[in-house]
This record gives sequence, C-alpha cells and structure tokens, in this order.
Amino acid sequence: MNFEGISCSEGVKQSLSRAFAESRLPHAMILEGPAGSGKAGLARWIAKAAVCTGEGERPCGRCSGCMKAAAGAHPDITIAGGGTAARSFHVDTVRQIRSDAYIKPNEAPLRVFLLEGAEAMSEQAQNALLKVFEEPPERVMFILTVTSAVKLLPTVRSRAQIFTLEGEEQPSDTDLALTAAISQAIPASGEVMLLELTAPLIKDKERFRRVLQQLALLFRDACVLRAGGTSCLSHQPEDAEALAHALTRGQLMRLLEYVQGAQKAQNQNANAALLVTTFCARIRTAAHGRNV
Repeated sequence: MNFEGISCSEGVKQSLSRAFAESRLPHAMILEGPAGSGKAGLARWIAKAAVCTGEGERPCGRCSGCMKAAAGAHPDITIAGGGTAARSFHVDTVRQIRSDAYIKPNEAPLRVFLLEGAEAMSEQAQNALLKVFEEPPERVMFILTVTSAVKLLPTVRSRAQIFTLEGEEQPSDTDLALTAAISQAIPASGEVMLLELTAPLIKDKERFRRVLQQLALLFRDACVLRAGGTSCLSHQPEDAEALAHALTRGQLMRLLEYVQGAQKAQNQNANAALLVTTFCARIRTAAHGRNV
C-alpha cells in the first residue's frame, strides 16, 4: 500500500495493507481518534484506495479513480456528516445513504460512504445505519470517523472493524477561555454566572467534551498545588493556582471526581441537558462544602 503522506501507527498500516492485499476489506470500519490524529485524512485515503483502478500499490494516484477522488468528484464516494452538536447528523441523511448503498458502483470496484463526525448521529440515525450494517449489500464500504468509538451504539460498533489513531488534541483559545471562566465562577458567590457559562454546552456535545477534558487537567493541577506539589499538566497554571488557594483539598478532589464522572456519562451517551445541569450543580455544591 502507498501510505505516503498518511500518519498512523504501523499496526493500522499493516492491518489495512493486509485487508487490501487479500481483498478482505470490512464492509464497515470505524476510525477513532482525537483532533490531530489524522483520522480524516486516513478516511479519505482509504476511500481513494478503494476506488483506485490502477496496477500495483493503491492508491496509485494516477488512474482516473484516484484523480477524481483527489478532486472530490468521484461518483462512487459519498461524504456526509453533521455539525458538532449532538444529534446534528440526522436520520433522514442516514436513510438516504442506506437507500443509495443498494445502487451498484458507477465505475469503481466499491461504493464508499464516508460518515464524518459520526458521534453526532442521533440514536435513531444509528439504528437506521445498523439495518444496512446487519445485511450489507455487496461492493459497499462504510467508513465512520469519531473521536471515540464508545460514543456509538454497541450494536453499531460490533458490526464494524475499529482502528484507533493516536494524537494530541490541542485546545482552542476559546475553549481555554471558557474553562478559565468556569473555574473562576466555581468558588464565586451566586450561581448565575456558572449557569450562564455552561448552558450553551447542552447543544454542543463536542465542546462540552473538550471543556471537561481541560477542567479535569485543571482540577488535577489544583489538587497537586494544594498538596505542595509543582507539576502542572494543564494549559492554565494560573487558574489552577487560584483554585488551589480558594478551595480545600477535599473540595478540589470532589471537583475532579465529578468531572471524571461527567466524562464517563458523556461517553455512555447520557442526555446532554441532564448531564450539563447535573454537572453544573455538583461542581457548584462541591466548592461550597456539600456533597451531591
């Protein structure tokens, strides 16, 4: 296989090379990894290799299939996706894909459906996709990209081959600013500010995930500083130091416990509104001396 320009582990490369060489490509595969892991590029590379009609290594980059795929104009590659908010990948889109999957390829060996940000699919959309996964038509391949496969239904995961890509997800300035604002609102008197800051996260599941990740690092650093340590893993040592001075070690430990619990609940596809509301209440009361 020609992996030029593709960043992924040797294990993933070997698995894909073997699948293409033996013509044993899975009808569905899930590429999971954080932003910066290269899953989007790998997904398009797999789609390009699947429609390649050249000789030797695939994708050859020279045949009409490769050239059309590179230009985003191949008739046998369908790319779909939702927004970043939860359930923004609608069931109607999946139903259309399911219907199109039974149409024979126009000119390539396979018909490829690339579903980007598949974690944004509603449960109804995932169940619609499951129907075609259970009895897939011939000469069809589905490629799903997700930050984590656990965000998909177990029944969907069980019918696809999962490839895990590593990569460090760098927080954006806006995410860091929101994390800092939340950390400052936690020990403050009154709860209106905390509610206002977290309310938009109900409709943006991906941003909530990123903010939880930064809060986990921030609370961990505050615990270390409170205990007399100096090691900081977050991008916000000043905010960690402020929390360490404002709260007790017990309060900081509860904050860390609650953010880890929220991360676990989100991975299990908990109701977004209930999760954000409960999380907001818990971190508020943890900072003011009561357990929830």
